[in-house]
Amino acid sequence: MRDDAALELPDFYTFKVFGHCSDEFSEQVRATIAATVGPIPLDSMKIRASAQGRYVCVSITTFVHSREQLERVYADLHSQTAMLLFL
Repeated sequence: MRDDAALELPDFYTFKVFGHCSDEFSEQVRATIAATVGPIPLDSMKIRASAQGRYVCVSITTFVHSREQLERVYADLHSQTAMLLFL
């Protein structure tokens, strides 16, 4: 999780998650975040593949109500072995 002491919540927040490119990865990221913050509309999600196509970055912008909710999402993301890096 970003260490941003100036972060004021509730507000919109963008999660960026990197992992190996696969058919399931982006949906796994979406489902993991949605389990804590609620439904994630498809238009809130951006997917970008690396130059060689081996990795993908999934960015999801959603409303986060509290620091505790934000920390819960990051803990859930870290528990997924397919996730490589979270920003």
